[in-house]
Amino acid sequence: MQFGVWAPQAQQVDVVVDGGTVAMERSGSPREGWWTAEVAGAGHGTRYAFRLDGGDERPDPRSGWQPDGVHGASAVADPATFRWSDEGWTGRDARGAVFYELHVGTFTPEGTFAAAAAKLDHLVDLGVDVVEVLPVSSWDGEHNWGYDGVAPYAVHHAYGGPEAFAAFVDACHARGLAVALDCVYNHLGPSGNYLAEFGPYFTDKHETPWGAAVNLDDSGSVEVRRWIVDNALRWFRDFHVDALRLDAVHALVDDSETHVLAQLADETAALSRELGRPLSLVAESDLNDAVMVTPTGRGGFGMTAQWDDDVHHALHAWLTGERQGYYGDFGSPEVLKTTFEEAFFHAGRFSTFRGEVWGKAVDRDAVRGGAFLGYVQTHDQVGNRATGERIGHLLSEPRLAAGAALYLLGPFTPMLFMGEEWNASTPWQFFTSFPDPELGRAVSEGRRSEFGDHGWDAEDVPDPQDPATRERSVLRWDEVGQEAHARVLEWYRRLIALRRAEPDLRDDDLRAVRVDVLGNALVLHRGAFRVVVALGGGADVPVGGAPVEVVAAHPAAPAPELLGEGVRLTGEGVAVVRVA
Repeated sequence: MQFGVWAPQAQQVDVVVDGGTVAMERSGSPREGWWTAEVAGAGHGTRYAFRLDGGDERPDPRSGWQPDGVHGASAVADPATFRWSDEGWTGRDARGAVFYELHVGTFTPEGTFAAAAAKLDHLVDLGVDVVEVLPVSSWDGEHNWGYDGVAPYAVHHAYGGPEAFAAFVDACHARGLAVALDCVYNHLGPSGNYLAEFGPYFTDKHETPWGAAVNLDDSGSVEVRRWIVDNALRWFRDFHVDALRLDAVHALVDDSETHVLAQLADETAALSRELGRPLSLVAESDLNDAVMVTPTGRGGFGMTAQWDDDVHHALHAWLTGERQGYYGDFGSPEVLKTTFEEAFFHAGRFSTFRGEVWGKAVDRDAVRGGAFLGYVQTHDQVGNRATGERIGHLLSEPRLAAGAALYLLGPFTPMLFMGEEWNASTPWQFFTSFPDPELGRAVSEGRRSEFGDHGWDAEDVPDPQDPATRERSVLRWDEVGQEAHARVLEWYRRLIALRRAEPDLRDDDLRAVRVDVLGNALVLHRGAFRVVVALGGGADVPVGGAPVEVVAAHPAAPAPELLGEGVRLTGEGVAVVRVA
């Protein structure tokens, strides 16, 4: 087989294959800076590494498999060896689907793809459409959230490696579940990153929260962009993935004529036509600008959808009463109304957290609600709290039920965070397992210092490097059948089933969305349906029509009563009603 690597500044490159060294040849135009070598007998599983100018052996920047960790040799991962049974899979567009965010390492005690696959029937019964897997690209150590990856092409060995991931995707497709993969292109982790030795993968032209930016617009950027785009296309083509979630794309600083996101969008669209199934790109962006989901032909970045943190902030602050940090502008029912009707609250409004006017108004004639993911919690919003509390740990059950009803039956593409559906008792805390003791100590001290500055006692902040921190974060599946957890699970199943059954509840036309704020109550209008919420005490709530049926009411709250033109809720509660 042929080995190749981009190393434009090297004078000599060797590939070390199973202990033997083979000199590589420099390629000419149009593959400037590439080195290649043919090695007979190499194939799936063969260990190899590159040596630049007689230096130390380094793993392949495009390695698909790091079975001995990110500092060891790479191994050939031949997708032709994967066994597939999803020939009849026709794909699933991300917009309007029910997403489920899943971290492989804490979804089950085993923390593997095989163990996660054994729980997929639970997701089918829940009504999930898309399983969104947190990053799987290899990092240093066994346990990690996944955002410290340094080998973007390689599936983490502790999860089972590339073949296990392919088997997981195949198992999802067999159950009618699409798969989204979280990809991190804006930075690499702190240990095992050897890219700069190979070429100008980074540039001092721009700064990011993680230091020097990935080189998207400086000398040598054509091949760096190719490295990113080829990686994305590989997940679609070789692993049959249906969507990619792109981490913090606002940190992809690119002054090129064509932004790398637009390039990726166009090449993804071409591959979608080639494969004959929809392929989606979902961006995490804090820019609050619908240019992200505007087609490239109209000057946009061409993303299929984007995360909408304003939906989260509006719900979280209203339900919990928290106002610290970026929740400062949120919390009132009027802000929630604006966010649900306009997609963003900060849409040309002043952001006190940022200290400036932020975002742009969404053209609701051109952009539909399905282009925005709405949620009441995510891995970030849980794990970046000092002790990793879930939203259900902060709320009464009726309030949790109300938040779920609003976003699951709202105009946005809904997303759950694993365990939310049964109000899991386990936290989800920030954890790492870096083998380097100095790095581990720095991470631990940095985490405690960060929250100490916000008034937390350092001893109360979990040590990311302590194995118990990861263990506390593992879902407890024995809870699913327990009374209170089972009641929440049934509520989530009921809401998702309603969404699936009723076209009015899937309608994502933002122009048709209306929210009424009525004292301590709120009414979300969804065609013939109303989501009625009362916080802080009961209320007689007018619903803009004669209610004819209560289609869902959470059993932890007193049963709602139908009135002539409204609904009576006794105490805090939520009801979904149909009007004539």
